[in-house]
Amino acid sequence: MKLVYSLFCRDVEAQLAFYQGLFKLPEATHSRSPIFRGLLGPGFLLGLHAPPAYGLLGLAGRAGEARNAPVTSYATFELPTPADVDRLAQLASALGGRVVQGPFPTYYGQWQAVLADPEGHVLRLACTRLPEGVSAPVLDWSDPTLAACPGTPPST
Repeated sequence: MKLVYSLFCRDVEAQLAFYQGLFKLPEATHSRSPIFRGLLGPGFLLGLHAPPAYGLLGLAGRAGEARNAPVTSYATFELPTPADVDRLAQLASALGGRVVQGPFPTYYGQWQAVLADPEGHVLRLACTRLPEGVSAPVLDWSDPTLAACPGTPPST
């Protein structure tokens, strides 16, 4: 199985430049069309669709702007080292994206950064380990925003 994760974009060429610059992935030239660009990753393809693709996919009534849309999904790119997360977060800003949060330690022991690409799509960079000397924070499970989640540990 191979994951294909696609984004609708106002400017597929600019988005291609951003993601290629960030991840150094080769273009999937075999699938290039006037309204599609793709980048090949290990086990995945990141697709970039121009606005006409909404209609082709039967989604014309759901077209919108990522910049102001609620975030309902995002891709996470797992990287080998915490330093890679730091480096790519800085690079994303230089390429026209922005760092939304981080890099930061998660309560489950990962080093992460949350980014927005130049069109506002959210993505996350993650390493499954923390930088040396950094500890995972402890969540306050009595926080009302967490207490309503299924599987939240009972309060003590």
